[in-house]
Amino acid sequence: FSHVLCFVFFLQVLNEKKLQEVDSLWKEFETPEKANKIVKLKHFEKFQDTTEALAASTALVEGKLSKNLKKILKKIVAKDAHEQLAVADAKLGGVIKDKLNLSCIHSPMVTELMRGIRSQIEGLITGLPSREMAAMCLGLAHSLSRYKLKFSPDKVDTMIIQAISLLDDLDKELNNYIMRCREWYGWHFPELGKIITDNLTYCKCVRKVGDRSNFASSDVSDILPEEIEEDVKAAAEISMGTEVSEEDINNIIHLCDQVIEISEYRTQLYDYLKNRMMAIAPNLTVMVGELVGARLIAHAGSLLNLAKHPASTVQLLGAEKALFRALKTKRDTPKFGLIYHASLVGQTNTKNKGKISRMLAAKTALTIRYDALGENTSAEMGAENRLKVETRLRLLEERGIRRISGTGKALARTDKYQNKSEVKVFDPSGDSTLPAVSKKRKIQEVEEQNTEVAVKAKKFKADMKEETTAEVDEPVKKKKKKKDKEKQAEEEALNEELPTSPTVEVR
Repeated sequence: FSHVLCFVFFLQVLNEKKLQEVDSLWKEFETPEKANKIVKLKHFEKFQDTTEALAASTALVEGKLSKNLKKILKKIVAKDAHEQLAVADAKLGGVIKDKLNLSCIHSPMVTELMRGIRSQIEGLITGLPSREMAAMCLGLAHSLSRYKLKFSPDKVDTMIIQAISLLDDLDKELNNYIMRCREWYGWHFPELGKIITDNLTYCKCVRKVGDRSNFASSDVSDILPEEIEEDVKAAAEISMGTEVSEEDINNIIHLCDQVIEISEYRTQLYDYLKNRMMAIAPNLTVMVGELVGARLIAHAGSLLNLAKHPASTVQLLGAEKALFRALKTKRDTPKFGLIYHASLVGQTNTKNKGKISRMLAAKTALTIRYDALGENTSAEMGAENRLKVETRLRLLEERGIRRISGTGKALARTDKYQNKSEVKVFDPSGDSTLPAVSKKRKIQEVEEQNTEVAVKAKKFKADMKEETTAEVDEPVKKKKKKKDKEKQAEEEALNEELPTSPTVEVR
C-alpha cells in the first residue's frame, strides 16, 4: 500500500473467511479499533521528500516497479517468502511476480480492503496530525496531476482558445453596438457620421458633447484635429437632424460608454493573447502571426492535437465544408483555409497564393511540432523558416518579369508605356439568334452556291444559242429540199430518154 508519506505494508491478522464477505467488509473498517483487529502494521518506509513521493506515485500509476519498492520487497521476500502480497493494480502485480517471483493477489476483496485501509489510515499510523496529513496529500495530488497532464503554467493552450473565442465575440458585439450608436445618434446629427469615420472617436465625441447644440461651446481638440473640429461645428449649426429629448441623449451616451469600455478591454485582451502566444508557441507566432496561430490551435482543440496534423491538413483547416463540397461535386478543391489570413499569403499575388500557402503550411507544421514537443522556447526556427518562405515568394514574383533566355537570369527590360486608342466597330452578327455555324462551313456553302449559279448561267446561254440557230436553219433546209427534188426529177427524165446499150462480155 502506498501513501503520501511512505510505503506501508500490512499483515493480515484475522481469519480470511471474514475477508471473503466483500459486501460487508466495509463494516470492519467503520472505526480505527475495528480496523486494528483486521490488519496490523508490518513495515513502514518513509519518503525523503515530495520528489521521491511523486516518483513513486507516478511509477505506481504507470504500473512500473520503482527502485525503492524493489529494495523493500526483496527484504520482505527474504523474511516471508511464503506469504502472498495483496496488490490493488493487477499490472503491477504481474511485474512484481516476474521480477521477484513473489505471488500476488488481485481481486474485489483486495480492492475493498485497500479502500478500508485508506479510510482509517490516520488511526493505523499513529503520531501524525490530521492537518499535516491533509496538506501533504493536497501537495502530492497537485504534483501528480501536473505530471499526468504534462502541466506547465506557461504551456496552457486552453487560455489561448478561450481568449481568441472571446476576441471574436467582442468584435461581433462591438460592430453591433457601434452600428446601433451611429444609427441612433444619426437621427439627431446625421452629418457627424460622414465627418468622423473612426468608430471609437465617434463614440468619444458623442459622449463628451451630447446634444449637437453643445458643439459650438465645447472643446473637442483632445479627440479631433482642428480641421475636423471646425467641420463638425459648422455642420452642427446647419444640421438637418431632428430634435431629441435629454433622456434619449443619456441613453445614447450610456451606449457610447459601453462601446469605449469594450474597445479598451479588447485592446487589453489582444495584448494578453499576443504575450500568451509568444510564451506557448513562439515559432508558430513568428510564422503566421498570433491571431492566425491562435485560430489554428482553437480549431484543432489544442497545440498537441494541431502538432499531430500533417501539413496538408494545416493548409485546409477551416475550409472543411468547401473541401467536402468540392469532393462531392468533383470540382477543384480549396487551396487554403485559416492560413489564408497570414501576412505571407496576403502579400502574394493571386497566381502564386496556392504555392505560397502550401509551402507556408509545410513550414508551419514543423514549427508547431517544435513548439508542442520541443523543450527549447526560442523563436529562431520560426524566423529561419519564415525567411525561407519569403525567399521563395520573392523568386516566384521575379520569375514573372524575367525574360526567356539561355540562362534565364537576365531581367526583362520594360518599355515605356504608351496608350494606344483603338476604335472598335460594332459587329451586328452577334445579335443573330440563329445557331452559330463555323466559318469553314459558311465559306464552303458560299462557294457551292456560286458554282451552282455559274453552271445554271452557262446552261441558259447554251440553250439560247441552240434556239436561235434552229430558227435560222429551218428556211434554209426547206430551200435545199426543193432544189434536191428538182434535181432528182431532171435526172429521172434524162434516164428515160437515153437508149439502153447492149452488154458486152469481155474475155
